[in-house]
Amino acid sequence: MGFPEAARHLAFEVFSRSFFSDPAELSAAELVLMFHIYFLGSSEGLLFDVPNAPFPVALWEPLGAYLASHGVESRTGTAVEEVAPAAGGGVTVTAGGRPRRYDAVVLALDSGGLRHVVSASPRLCDARWRARIGRLRSAPPFLVSRLWLDRPVAADRPGFLGTSGFGGLDNVSVLERWEDEAARWASRTGGSVVELHAYAVAPGADRAAQQRLLVEQLHRVYPETRDARTVDARHEWRSDCPLFPVGGYGDRPTVRTPDPAVVVAGDLVRTDLPVALMERAATTGFLAANALLAGWGVRGQTLWTVPARGRSAGLRTLVRLARRG
Repeated sequence: MGFPEAARHLAFEVFSRSFFSDPAELSAAELVLMFHIYFLGSSEGLLFDVPNAPFPVALWEPLGAYLASHGVESRTGTAVEEVAPAAGGGVTVTAGGRPRRYDAVVLALDSGGLRHVVSASPRLCDARWRARIGRLRSAPPFLVSRLWLDRPVAADRPGFLGTSGFGGLDNVSVLERWEDEAARWASRTGGSVVELHAYAVAPGADRAAQQRLLVEQLHRVYPETRDARTVDARHEWRSDCPLFPVGGYGDRPTVRTPDPAVVVAGDLVRTDLPVALMERAATTGFLAANALLAGWGVRGQTLWTVPARGRSAGLRTLVRLARRG
């Protein structure tokens, strides 16, 4: 794309790694989509809204209780072994060795999980669709390190800081600034709870060395942490994010599939709306529900989005002229 070096650090590298991808692997079209959302889609700019408690307490447990109150059975920890069309319509889902018939299914899985379920479901949809799913790729591993320190970071440190050029360190969060559990611990002990993220780690990297490197880079970014003692530490490794390689857009699944009883949702799903990451996962969840509800004659959720075109009429005119040339 011809980005100047400073712009690569400020925008291209930061945003590509936000996709859990090395900049050399990411489709520039996906990057432009993300730029549109955050920089051109609204006059309000980039804002974050975060829970003030850990996600299980703030979101997942209340949501599970709400669903249970409406008769939903949640079976966490139960692997899905196969999904197949059912005689007379609907689908049969085999989980925990037990096949059960359902009117419809939403495949809300990460890339690896979707590939696994579809590979084990030879009768699901058609061969062409299954082959497309089989070509999906996962992004490189990422690391989340949480440290409990025996003293606070400097008072003027922000709750969240994105970084570039500090080894593998992509951002630093001071959790007691916005999470009640961490705030109570920090208040009780006089310390800080700091979280470090490293995206797109080389698959063959020495994990223990990477964990040490993140802490060393924290000391560069926040020098006051060099003298802090680490009371406790947790290091979580995952490799479950989708990769968006150059030219991969056409192969990605859409919400609808060849079987009207089967829909797909998640951050890997292709949609015409300018959304990405968590926003794409949530949006495609609504779109999947709407697709099924429409088949039953029920009105779904109305979705609002940022404009699908830039806000500058002058720039749009220049683009049209450039295309004609």
